[in-house]
Amino acid sequence: MPRLRGRAPLIALVAATAALAAGAASAGPLLFPGSPSLTGRLPSSGSPSSAGSVPRSGPGTGDTHPYPRPIAGPVIPAPAASVPPAAPVPSAAPSAPASSAVPPAAPTRSTGRWLATWSAAPTAGADDTYPGGAPVRRTIHNIVHTSIGGDAARITVSNLFGTRPLVVDHAAVDARPVTFRGATAVTIAAGGQVVSDPVVVPVAADSDLVVTLRTPAAAGPVTAHPRSHQTSYVEDGTGVRPTTDWRYLTTVDVRATTATGTIAVIGDSLTAGTGSALDTNSRWPDVLADRLRGRYGVVNAGIAGNRVLRDGTGIRASARFDRDALDIAGIRTVVIALGINDVQKHPQETDPRRIADALRSLTLRAHARGLRVVGATLMPYEGYRTWTPARNAVRERVNELIRAGGVFDAVIDFDAVARDPHHPTRLLPAYDSGDHLHLNDAGYRHLGSSVDPVILMDPAGPADSTDRTDPAGPADSTGPAGLPHRQQPVGGRF
Repeated sequence: MPRLRGRAPLIALVAATAALAAGAASAGPLLFPGSPSLTGRLPSSGSPSSAGSVPRSGPGTGDTHPYPRPIAGPVIPAPAASVPPAAPVPSAAPSAPASSAVPPAAPTRSTGRWLATWSAAPTAGADDTYPGGAPVRRTIHNIVHTSIGGDAARITVSNLFGTRPLVVDHAAVDARPVTFRGATAVTIAAGGQVVSDPVVVPVAADSDLVVTLRTPAAAGPVTAHPRSHQTSYVEDGTGVRPTTDWRYLTTVDVRATTATGTIAVIGDSLTAGTGSALDTNSRWPDVLADRLRGRYGVVNAGIAGNRVLRDGTGIRASARFDRDALDIAGIRTVVIALGINDVQKHPQETDPRRIADALRSLTLRAHARGLRVVGATLMPYEGYRTWTPARNAVRERVNELIRAGGVFDAVIDFDAVARDPHHPTRLLPAYDSGDHLHLNDAGYRHLGSSVDPVILMDPAGPADSTDRTDPAGPADSTGPAGLPHRQQPVGGRF
C-alpha cells in the first residue's frame, strides 16, 4: 500500500505537535457534548460488558443485521453480551478560541457513524528505559495508516499491561488537541483503557495519521504493540528517536459518511506482516483495504506468535477475541487467520480437532453478536526450523476440517494461494521471505489480492446493494461451481 505522505512532512508534524504541547494543557478545546469516554478496568473476555464499557456501534449493538445461520459444534468460551451503540454526536456552539497553535474545529452536524479505521492489538508490557535511570516525560508520536476516512476522530488509549496508573497529559490527532471528558489530561487505571472525546479533524482513507500521546512521568510496563513494521517516534529529554512500537494507542475510530462498516482481521505474524518491508503498508489486510476503496474499514489485530489455545506471544486469541475483534466500532465481519502457531510452536497441539473446535467456538461467539465470520486455511511451512512430517499432517487435517464446512461461514484458502504447486508442503519461492514460514511483500500482496470481497459481506444481510456487490470488481477466484456461498473457498479450489 503506497504512502500518501512523505517522511519529511511527518517529521515536521512531529515537531509541530511538540511545540503545541506547552499550550494545549491550558487551552479550552471545543467539545462534542455527550461523547463516550471510559476509564477503568477492562471487562474479562466472554463476560458481559459493564455499565462503564465503551459504547460501540455495529451488528449486535443496535444495527439491524440478521444473524448468520448457526454452526453446530462445541463452545469453549461463553459469548459476550452486546454493548449499547455509541450515541450520535450532536452539534454544539463553539467556545472561546483555544490558545493552542492548531485549535480544534467547531463540531458540525453529521449523519455519519463511528467506525474503526485502524487498530493494533496490545501485545505485552514492554520495559521502558530512562536517561540516568529516572522516569522522564515521554512524547510518543504513533504513526498509523488509515483504511477509511471521516470528518472526525476519536482514539482509544490502553494501560492494559500497566501495573500502575498511566497519566497522559496531552494527546493530539494530526496536531489537533484531544480531550477526555472535556479535560486535556487523563489518568488510566492499571488494566484499563480510555476512549477520547471526538475531535473534528479531516482523516483521509489510505493515509498516515500522527497520534501524539505525552506521559509526564512515564513508567513501565508500557502497553505496546512491538514490531509494527511502521516507523513511529519517541521524544524525551535526549531528543527524538525512531521506534517500531506503537505505544498505548490501540484504536482510531472515524466518523464516516461513506463507509458502511469495518472488517476486523484477527491473526498471528502472517497477519501482522512479519517479513514485510518497513513503512510499506504491505501486510495483506492493508492490501485488502486498498481494494475496498474506503467502502469498508479494515483493522489488523494480528500478533506475531499468537495462538488460539495457549498464551504465548500475547494473550491467546480465544481470550482476546472480544477486545481485539468483536468490540471494534462498526464491525460487520470477522476474518480469522489463526492456528499455525498451535501446530508448530512448542508445546505443539497434536489434535487437529481441538484447533478446529477452538476456531468454531470463535465463530459462534461472533454469531452471538450478529457478525459474519470468514476463516483462512493454514499455509505450508516446510523448511522452517520446527517443521516435521507429523506436524504437517496436523496442519493438513485442520485444513480439511476447515474446507469441509461448519467451522466458518466462508473460507479463504490461503494454503492453496501460497503453496508451491510442485512442492505443496512449501511456500512458493517467489512469496517466501527466506525463513519458509513468513511471506515477503509480494506474497502478502498476493494474499490480499486473492480475497474475494463478496464473501466478506453476509449474502443474507440487509437488502442493500452496497453489501451485495463486489466493491473491488470481479473476484479473483470463485471456487467450485455450485458450492454454497457460505462455504465458498477463495484463491483456490478444494
